[in-house]
Amino acid sequence: MPYENLTLERDGQIALVTLNRPEKLNAISREMHLEMMEACHELQDDDEIRAVIWTGEGRGFCSGVDLTADRAPDESKSRQERLDEFGWVGRQAITISRILEKPTIAAVNGVAAGAGMSLALACDMRVGCENTRFKTVFIERNLSPDSGMSYFLPRIVGASRAFDLVFTSRYVNPPEAHRIGLLDRLTIADRLLDEAKELARQIAVWPPLAIQMSKRVLQHSLESTLEEQLRYETHAIGFARRSAHDVAEAADSFRERRPPNFTGE
Repeated sequence: MPYENLTLERDGQIALVTLNRPEKLNAISREMHLEMMEACHELQDDDEIRAVIWTGEGRGFCSGVDLTADRAPDESKSRQERLDEFGWVGRQAITISRILEKPTIAAVNGVAAGAGMSLALACDMRVGCENTRFKTVFIERNLSPDSGMSYFLPRIVGASRAFDLVFTSRYVNPPEAHRIGLLDRLTIADRLLDEAKELARQIAVWPPLAIQMSKRVLQHSLESTLEEQLRYETHAIGFARRSAHDVAEAADSFRERRPPNFTGE
């Protein structure tokens, strides 16, 4: 389907979703949010796609929820009610990490602030360049972290660094972002999408059902005890082994010393 606030491109087994409101540094409006969710469902149902890259058009990745989007606010609602609606947009946008059971990569081409930073953190991996900047920003708006940041940030960088980034609301430059784990890979701007696509292609060659279950068990581990996680791992392996062709292909390609051809069947 055509989208107005983002573009969706397919390149073999990889999909590229580009937030497309460059005049607003790709701030998330309600309309963009709905399109993001629709794109997630579309890609989840597309068996040809094995990895999804998120990026932004222009000089920003995403500056957060667009607090100026409603030019004619409903005066019957309080300011808090309207803020709650914006928060809902941000929270729902972050559910891409759950809707998409396929690996997600954020190609952070510029500033990622507030809910935009949360969006990048919600992806499974992040690639950045010299233009990448992270900023929590919530405290500057007299807000506490929203849009999933309080969940993802301490799990990625650790508790004390999360406190630092939230309490100071300072910009995090690319070298520091790479050092503390906000970025998994760092390259130059001209190579950003190429680097993200290379990473996606490295993932796309593997059995899709095993990748899906690997994502599930890693997500599940964030909220489980060791005993619970061991049981969940056993369940996930059993589910992945239902892909009869790929089970046989893994063994045959190893025995025959050739690259495997996994199909998900």
